[in-house]
Amino acid sequence: MTEKLDIYSMLPEELESYLSSFGEPRFRAKQVFTRLARGEKIEDITTLPKSLRERLKGEILDTLPTLKEKLVSKIDGTVKYLFGLHDSSCIESVLMRYKHGNTLCISSQVGCYMGCKFCASTIGGKVRDLYPSELVGQIIAAERDTGERVSNIVMMGIGEPLDNFDNVVKFLRLVNHPDGLNIGYRHISLSTCGVVPGIYKLAEVDLPITLSISLHAATDEKRTEIMPVNKKWPIRELLCSCVDYYKTTGRRISFEYTLIHGKNDTESDANELATLLKSAFSGTGAPIHVNLIRVNEVRETGFKKGSAESVNAFAKVLEKRGIVATVRRKLGADVNAACGQLRRSAIEKEENPS
Repeated sequence: MTEKLDIYSMLPEELESYLSSFGEPRFRAKQVFTRLARGEKIEDITTLPKSLRERLKGEILDTLPTLKEKLVSKIDGTVKYLFGLHDSSCIESVLMRYKHGNTLCISSQVGCYMGCKFCASTIGGKVRDLYPSELVGQIIAAERDTGERVSNIVMMGIGEPLDNFDNVVKFLRLVNHPDGLNIGYRHISLSTCGVVPGIYKLAEVDLPITLSISLHAATDEKRTEIMPVNKKWPIRELLCSCVDYYKTTGRRISFEYTLIHGKNDTESDANELATLLKSAFSGTGAPIHVNLIRVNEVRETGFKKGSAESVNAFAKVLEKRGIVATVRRKLGADVNAACGQLRRSAIEKEENPS
């Protein structure tokens, strides 16, 4: 981080403390916070004295993402963004349009070191964590580009949110603030590959968001093969933290399951998954919900998706075992909306400009 101040990451009370340190009245904090949440630059907030604008402009770091590339699906209107950051790093966001409103899938890190074998985001590893302002900034940039409100957020983009815990929690408070973007916690979903200590910490913070667990296999052997994080926090340890989360917060957890042809997509795999989840949550009264996703075929992984029939057969096994299963609809198929692919393409172009 540079010596300049990341003012876009400040909550109103922090802004109030900062501004009052050089004699500004308390009401200035709300003025600044509200306008920054709209993506305005300090120099454009004309309700502030010119002298204050000039001072702030010289002291703050402009962390808002800038648009580098934009792909719009001709199939369903999904928009995939490649955003540039102040240090020349780049990240992705995906805007998905539903009847109930616009959902933005955002990134939490530049790159990722969790190493999930099916994901393009992890190729090249993690560069750094995103600041709270860079998380909020993805929403601001998408709203400014489309002229439409983002009403729902999913933290399923590049990076592992619970590996950037403090910044992510700060972001959640910022984006929920009534004087800011005012997006309700219940309209926010956070997905983790299974960072067990982070799940316990998130339960303690007790924000009413939706927690999603990227499970993708029902045995340690299979999960470790595609998700190295399982070596550190095996399935049983992960599910114990999930049970604790449910008991502490009373909030249902969703389980994400990416179906990879020949790896984890048979009816036998479905039965193993049902047995695992029902056993883990036995006696808790917790509803169990599984989102089924056909794997995105990324060049570097070699993984292939199964047929639509095999996905439906998998879902039927879960439903017969009393588990609610949803087959996630594929959006943005013609713009490579899968996480990490656009960023990877941009990096390759920089490395091989010819």
